[in-house]
Amino acid sequence: MNATRFGELEVLCHAPAGAARSTPLLFVHGAYVAAWCWAENFLPWFAARGWAAYAVSLSGHGQSRRRDHLDSYSLDDYVRDVAEVAAKLPGSPVLIGHSMGGIVVQKYLEHYDAPATVLMSAVPPQGLMGSAFGLMLKKPNLLDDLNNIMTGSEVSIDSLREALFHQPVDAADLQRYYHLSQPESHRAIWDMTLFNLPYPGRMHRPPMLVLGASHDQLIPPDQVRMTAATYGRQAEIFDGMGHGLMLERDWEQVATRIASWLEEREL
Repeated sequence: MNATRFGELEVLCHAPAGAARSTPLLFVHGAYVAAWCWAENFLPWFAARGWAAYAVSLSGHGQSRRRDHLDSYSLDDYVRDVAEVAAKLPGSPVLIGHSMGGIVVQKYLEHYDAPATVLMSAVPPQGLMGSAFGLMLKKPNLLDDLNNIMTGSEVSIDSLREALFHQPVDAADLQRYYHLSQPESHRAIWDMTLFNLPYPGRMHRPPMLVLGASHDQLIPPDQVRMTAATYGRQAEIFDGMGHGLMLERDWEQVATRIASWLEEREL
């Protein structure tokens, strides 16, 4: 893996051993994490199948610019980060966004086109309000701990397990993920809840694959189906999996589906 910088942004890259396919992939992470979440499994897996695979750490995340300014960053700032990296890649990339990264991809399409997009357990265009109400009713302790992560407070490692995983996860891996997790921008959370939701009527409409997980506590299947319906797509829900689709034990099922979908479109 090559960890590099595009200006002030951290970008992790896995290049294929031979000639790369013509269309690179750019992965966009969700809240509380950074590009590292893609490097665990997805980046090397897609590179081994011929794609140049990149993952950006959005501003204030990972080793990207100004962690101390995290709360000042908006969804529009994250969109600019993605555009900044996309412009420097060898070709226009397929955008693959998870959770918050999924709504960043939707906002990106208001300004830019892409060969294709993949939304994984993405925040729906209707925003986070439905998810927050659902957590309030069903998992109030998890909602409290997510709010604590926002402020950098200590939270139970079991909350991380509950938020991301349905399948068994190795204790050492969970501990590592816990230490790599970080607060999220309050401004971006408010944007996703109310103040800067996507405008589907303004968006470019490249091919779009909409994926979710049957046991997702944060973006449950009904929210994923709502996203798919907004864009005239059919949601695909992975059974027996949780929110962290790229980190779950059966992550390769998800990667395989994305790869076959891209190959069907000769990307």
